Amino acid sequence: MPIPAPEIDETNRWYWDGLILGELRYQHCRQCGNSWLPPTEECSQCLFADWEIRTASGKATLVSWVRYHTATHPEFKDRVPFNVAVVKLAEGPRTVTNLIDIADWDTVHAGMTLQLKIEEDDDVYLARFALAGA
Repeated sequence: MPIPAPEIDETNRWYWDGLILGELRYQHCRQCGNSWLPPTEECSQCLFADWEIRTASGKATLVSWVRYHTATHPEFKDRVPFNVAVVKLAEGPRTVTNLIDIADWDTVHAGMTLQLKIEEDDDVYLARFALAGA
């Protein structure tokens, strides 16, 4: 079953186009220096609309995660267990993602070093993260 598709519009198209090209892009405010995800029309800190698009290095740190053993949406019933994680990019923004290629969940802990792995899933490119060096 396909996963629910993202709603792509003019506010976030650059983000999704970047993933297709193999880049994780984020916004950086020219006024206050804040960097953020997900895409918005103005800075999430100072609310100015004077921002630029930057490309992340792909390095990140695990902030938090949860593993679901029950589907929260009918489209995910064949995918359990699955996980949702919050990671902090080396450049500062945090994003919600999935962890992949985890052999032993008992070793997962906050602060782990991660590496970006862009994957195609039902014709949607998604930013996911694996353990660095894996």
